[in-house]
Amino acid sequence: MANIITGFRVLISIVLLFCPVFSPAFCVLYLIAGLSDMIDGTFARRMNTVSEFGARFDTAADFVFAAVCLIKFLPVISMPIWVCVWIVIIALIKIINILSGYIAQRKLVAVHSVMNKVTGGLLFILPLTFPIVPLKYLAIPVCAVATFSAVQEGHYIRTVEKRA
Repeated sequence: MANIITGFRVLISIVLLFCPVFSPAFCVLYLIAGLSDMIDGTFARRMNTVSEFGARFDTAADFVFAAVCLIKFLPVISMPIWVCVWIVIIALIKIINILSGYIAQRKLVAVHSVMNKVTGGLLFILPLTFPIVPLKYLAIPVCAVATFSAVQEGHYIRTVEKRA
């Protein structure tokens, strides 16, 4: 059942591509996709159906949802250059984490830390605030949490490397 919820998120993400940004349909589908991400893992744990496939499928679905959001939001938001630079730095840290985890463990390592979840929650809420608060004010706390989360993730990956 959890994998069905995850698959539903992928389907909703694809449908979002065809909805005008911030339209009522877009907002409803966006919220449903985000909520499905919050419940699929919880559902799998409660039903004792957690699997490696499910974890990887969830990560892939998260990637699809994030990619669709970037495709939809980037053309309609104005970001100061310093925000763009900060996002690139965070992305580079995440890429280094993925590569170091793969080199050390010969598999893609996904760290589901509390800070990664907090970052995901903030990033999920962020687009909903665009009509109310300018991005330049919200970028600092969101990027700060995302940076801390990415650095912490790298620490967790390297700590596991040393124990393995």
